[in-house]
Amino acid sequence: MQGVITPTQYARSPAGCEGFQARLMGQRLKEKDKHMNGPARFWVLALSLTGMVISMSGCNQLEARDQLNKGVDAYKSAHYDEAIEHFQKATELDPSLPMAKTYLATALSQNVVPQMDTPENLKNANQAIDIFKQVLSEKPNDINSMKQIAGIYYEIKNINEAKDWQKKVLAVDPKDPDAAYWIGMIDWTKAHENKLQALQDAGLNDDGKGNVKAPKKIMEPLAKENAPLVEEGLKYLTMAVDNRPNYDEAMQMLNLIYRNKADVDYGNAAAVSQDLAMAQDWTSKAMDMRKQNEAKKNAGPGGITMDSSGQLQ
Repeated sequence: MQGVITPTQYARSPAGCEGFQARLMGQRLKEKDKHMNGPARFWVLALSLTGMVISMSGCNQLEARDQLNKGVDAYKSAHYDEAIEHFQKATELDPSLPMAKTYLATALSQNVVPQMDTPENLKNANQAIDIFKQVLSEKPNDINSMKQIAGIYYEIKNINEAKDWQKKVLAVDPKDPDAAYWIGMIDWTKAHENKLQALQDAGLNDDGKGNVKAPKKIMEPLAKENAPLVEEGLKYLTMAVDNRPNYDEAMQMLNLIYRNKADVDYGNAAAVSQDLAMAQDWTSKAMDMRKQNEAKKNAGPGGITMDSSGQLQ
């Protein structure tokens, strides 16, 4: 409608909060100056300035929300640097604005290149992490910030910190299937890397079946090193499937970690055989579940719903 402006437009216009307050204060002083002594004029000025500060705070809040909305639009368009600028302005204008810091840290995390440990990349990662930690200082149980921090640490190859932060998620929500999955996946990654390194040093390749033909001097130390990782990985991956029965990625990871368990059970033929049978069983379950999940997704609108934890219904 012609002649009507939004609160944000008003706040940003020359005749908005700043100009209006300045003119109002001057007008009040001119009207009362003729009839007041020095002390009275002082208190009028003080009260006028107080009102101006309060009103300016309101203007900042309006402008902050405008910047936040612009940042969201830029982020959706994958213009992350532009989004960062808007979110930074929003947090400066109104530090108490809900989600502003979270959005800023999320946008910053988009500039983190996975598996790259250059100084610039680590700087971007740590900046995002620091802001998420600021959010947690105000909202200690904010699971989203914990998961974001864990994800960034994983991207920069600090998997120990990544696992620790996923455990913090589970301390708040013990039934979070994704946090449990990531812990198990990280345990498998470390155990698998240990195995490949040990076999490579001996000029051998992983056969994926317990490496029963590898020498004891290689496999027995490896079994001792990997046993805690395999035990923990099995625990958390089982937890992930228990809390999300259609979690096909976790099922496939159980296949892989049971193959690591076969390495740990080196020298016990019966245990190795059982481990490989479990691995194959989880592979079959993962394939079947993936087909079911894809069928639900392809059913179109109304054929599938998803709860807050990402479980298909």
